[in-house]
Amino acid sequence: MLRWILGTRGSHGSAENRCAALCIGEEQPKNCYTELQVLRGHFDIVRFLVQIDDFRFASAGDDGMVLVWNVETGERLVELRAHTQQITALTAYTCTNSEKTLTALITASSDRMMCLWDADTGQRLRTVSNLQSSVKCVLVLHHLDVFLSGGNELCVWNRDFQLQCKTVHCRDSGITALVDLPKCYVAATIDKEIVIFKLNVSETEMSILAIRHLTDHQDTIRTLIRVNDDLFASGSHIGEVILWDTLDWTIQAYERILWEEPDREGQSEIKMGQQKRSEASIQHLHSDGERIVAAVGSGLFVYNTKMKTVVAYRKFAHDSDVLYTTLLHNGQVMSCSEDGSVRIWELQELPLPAEPASSGFFGLFSTIGRSSKQGSVQSKKLLEVSGLCSLELVGDLIGHSGAVQVFYTHSTNKPEEHRTLRSNTYWL
Repeated sequence: MLRWILGTRGSHGSAENRCAALCIGEEQPKNCYTELQVLRGHFDIVRFLVQIDDFRFASAGDDGMVLVWNVETGERLVELRAHTQQITALTAYTCTNSEKTLTALITASSDRMMCLWDADTGQRLRTVSNLQSSVKCVLVLHHLDVFLSGGNELCVWNRDFQLQCKTVHCRDSGITALVDLPKCYVAATIDKEIVIFKLNVSETEMSILAIRHLTDHQDTIRTLIRVNDDLFASGSHIGEVILWDTLDWTIQAYERILWEEPDREGQSEIKMGQQKRSEASIQHLHSDGERIVAAVGSGLFVYNTKMKTVVAYRKFAHDSDVLYTTLLHNGQVMSCSEDGSVRIWELQELPLPAEPASSGFFGLFSTIGRSSKQGSVQSKKLLEVSGLCSLELVGDLIGHSGAVQVFYTHSTNKPEEHRTLRSNTYWL
């Protein structure tokens, strides 16, 4: 594997973490991401990598620029410059009219401005400035040909950037994430709550109204994702993971993740006071529709929604907090961390009986509803289920000297030619 080291990786995490995290040598036969190319253009932290189509992706971050790249060659195609402060939201938007199909990018920034760009030419097509607050997230509703922006209020815009409707002030913390739900409903995270909004569409007007407040999380919600047609999921700062029904928004599963601790003086229960909050914080969730992979502190776990059980976990996957993770098409798991690494994990089946694991890892569907939260600290049990796997390290992509915020993977037509494009703390 070609390894190019920009500098010495910093010492992150505790000594226990550094000892527990795995290392892998130069021989990595199962690592198909062996080609390393440096893409130069950004001069501050890169926080967004967004796929535009099969041939292009866009990057953005704290320098206020958006760059469009050729995914195969790494060539910089266009530069989008208008924002004076960091980019806070970036998404691709394809709109079709009678004349042509436009592939566009929507950007938002801390400068309280939103822009619509032609991804082909780099031309700025629309601009909205002097917004009431910074936009923290953008959600495109293709079936309605509108998009939503979330900040201290939720706004609905048409393709011409004309405001269709908006909600009242959503408190200072603002909306941090949006998920599309069936029947013109939208879920939004506001601090510890998930608010369900109803988008009413008629021939003459459009309106949006908050109709339900889901208050089952006990701490700030860090991530919100759509799992499949039936489920969406949320994760909080203290390790809570909740699966929700997309139609009636009831809790389908609730669990508080408790990493395994050794027995002390015969105690059989795990006390939350024995662990730091950051060790169980849910930084990121990703799903392929059947499985969910979560970044939990410096560790990972994989949950199967059909089997209704955790199928793999590793408490120390990196030397420091995992910031982003995904499930690859070949079934592997990829993760990146504050420690500057991107790692590839393979799910390998375990024979039964499996090693002991606490039901507090992710005993989903075993604890339903708010009442289960109060009894989420449970005795250790042996997971007697089939399909359990271990997460084995098969690839370690070293090329950054600082925290890796996010990555984007791309597969060519040839199965042996895969590439991963990774964002450094500074894109060099």
